[in-house]
Amino acid sequence: MAVVRPIRRSDPPVELHVHAMDNLRFIRETIANAGSFTAVPGLGMVAMGAIALMAAALAAGRSAPRWLITWCVGALCAAACGFLGMRRKAALEASPAIYGPAHRFTLCLAPPVLAGAVLTAILFPSPSASLLPGIWLLLYGAGVVSGGALSARIVPIMGACFMALGGVTLVTPHSWADGMLALGFGGLHLVFGGLIARRYGG
Repeated sequence: MAVVRPIRRSDPPVELHVHAMDNLRFIRETIANAGSFTAVPGLGMVAMGAIALMAAALAAGRSAPRWLITWCVGALCAAACGFLGMRRKAALEASPAIYGPAHRFTLCLAPPVLAGAVLTAILFPSPSASLLPGIWLLLYGAGVVSGGALSARIVPIMGACFMALGGVTLVTPHSWADGMLALGFGGLHLVFGGLIARRYGG
């Protein structure tokens, strides 16, 4: 005679509103964490600041072509340090979440930098070449503000400082150019890079 076994009841399905609440909780936590996250490498920025100070010291008193070459070489070296610093920070985070913000930051920073390169090629042979230091600071700051809009608040603040300094540089004597560039690309990178490395790591 066959044994009759009771039908095992499966667990009741999770109601739809429970899934919805879990998703909303995840979204809220993601938005809350966005304000404390930055893909900007603090130590990389410190290195960029040190390079800018060296470039300012080497460029001072040189002829116009050598002055431009010195600052361009310094910019390329600083960009390499920033890129390597971002890669290092991504590796230390060991999370794919950093790559998206880092990619967006780079894409936002690239157009102003490219615009600065185009303006440099056009203005340098002209009497308006004295405007270049202010333009560099202004455009770089605009790129940082745009790239850091969804990052920690300190990043767009740094960009705003660059923009303010660029505006001041545009109306100061040309003899102050190296000092203003050193203050911006050197001093601001050192200060904000140190703060970012201390508060947000990397």
